Amino acid sequence: MSDKERRSMPLFPIGVVKSLTDLTARQIRYYEQHGLIHPSRTGGNQRLFSFNDVDRLLEIKELIEKGINLAGIKQVLSINALPTNNKVIEQDKRNDLTEKELRQMLQKELFESGHLGKTSLRQGELSRFFH
Repeated sequence: MSDKERRSMPLFPIGVVKSLTDLTARQIRYYEQHGLIHPSRTGGNQRLFSFNDVDRLLEIKELIEKGINLAGIKQVLSINALPTNNKVIEQDKRNDLTEKELRQMLQKELFESGHLGKTSLRQGELSRFFH
């Protein structure tokens, strides 16, 4: 069994999580209602939390202590959940225009504006780059 699997196993009832995080049951349920944590449920509908859930609750608690509201916490947690592998970064680099390509595109827009009824809102701004 990998460490990732162990950390995501639902093990702790809410009483243990309250002790580990110093949060109330009401706070924990509130964060669950807002989709910040997703504990598993037993057949009797009892919440069971994993190590990852406890870590997430501690992160939420720390952000609240820093004065961040719930909407801000959702933003922070969604940013932290983004993939950071090299393939995503490489694809982003491929989608970026090179400076030469950008200049060519802007120059074309500048020269085409005014012809055949085409206008450009950036015409005045672009003219300073091309003499």
